[in-house]
Amino acid sequence: MIKISKESFGKTSDDTEVMRYTLENGIGMRVCVISLGCAVQSIIVPDKDGALRDVALGYDDADSYEKGSCYFGAFVGRYANRIRGAQFKLNNIIYHLEENDGCNHLHGTFARRVFDAVIRDDAVVFPFVSPPSEEGYPGTLKGEVLYRLTGDNALEIEYFATSDGDTVVNLTNHTYFNLNGHDGSDVLDHTIRLNADRFTPIDASHLTTGDVLSVEGTPLDLRRVKAIGAGISSDHPQIRFASGYDHNLVLNCAAGTLREFALVKSERTGIVLTASTTEPGVQLYTGNFIHEDAPRHGKGGILYPRFAGFCLEAQNYPDAVNHPGFPSPVLRKGEAYHQKTVYKFSLDT
Repeated sequence: MIKISKESFGKTSDDTEVMRYTLENGIGMRVCVISLGCAVQSIIVPDKDGALRDVALGYDDADSYEKGSCYFGAFVGRYANRIRGAQFKLNNIIYHLEENDGCNHLHGTFARRVFDAVIRDDAVVFPFVSPPSEEGYPGTLKGEVLYRLTGDNALEIEYFATSDGDTVVNLTNHTYFNLNGHDGSDVLDHTIRLNADRFTPIDASHLTTGDVLSVEGTPLDLRRVKAIGAGISSDHPQIRFASGYDHNLVLNCAAGTLREFALVKSERTGIVLTASTTEPGVQLYTGNFIHEDAPRHGKGGILYPRFAGFCLEAQNYPDAVNHPGFPSPVLRKGEAYHQKTVYKFSLDT
């Protein structure tokens, strides 16, 4: 039986109250989600010794979530990742988006918005409406993001959306995980295996080139278990461009069906994270710039170092709307968008 409770998490700068929802499954796992950005604020799981550890990075107050630049735990959209030149063409019309990453568009504004919530059975659901022309996107996008905790220590996140006109959409969650617990350590000692034979390379400006290449012979080859730190120490151009991992991996198997794509483990705590998704790709990001975040401290006064967490952002490919060879992110009027990603926690045996 999943228990769900709510409490105030403070107020934003414009005096809007932020709520925190806590989901508990009775066997040691607890997930907190706040209404500001629908952000996953904490994930508590037991380690190999039975101690409870918070394996998600975040802040203790709403003000830091407003000021922060790392998107800790946030619901990201309308379009996750970067769109080159902050523009795209759809139905022979060029749409100009908000330039919020130099001259490019990154993620969108959902992470800065306070959402209402509905508790529905064993889930917390955040409905949303994005009006036409918000950030330059066409169509009124309506939908919801759902967070569900299961009895076997899995956090399920589902996204649903429709539009009254043709548009593009790419939604994801931006939680940073550290399976060592919330202790100010980095994740370089974590081991990772990722089911992807190909990736979409980036250039020096962190933008996709439009190519799809084999991971063979690159630090992006994570098909066999490897320490995260081993890849980051590489002098490969892709690692230099991103100052670590910040790449879209093309997942094996057909998109649209829920399938496992990653396994990450901490030898120190014995905590294992298994991730599954319906999406065609995942952005592996290793917190390359966490140490430059505006709030000086995370939860509990912890100063997060570089590489303090890793993200597995299940999504469509970056800038897919500008690359016909990528999976289409176009949502036509009357069609339904659905995405599901599951993060399951267990112990190494």
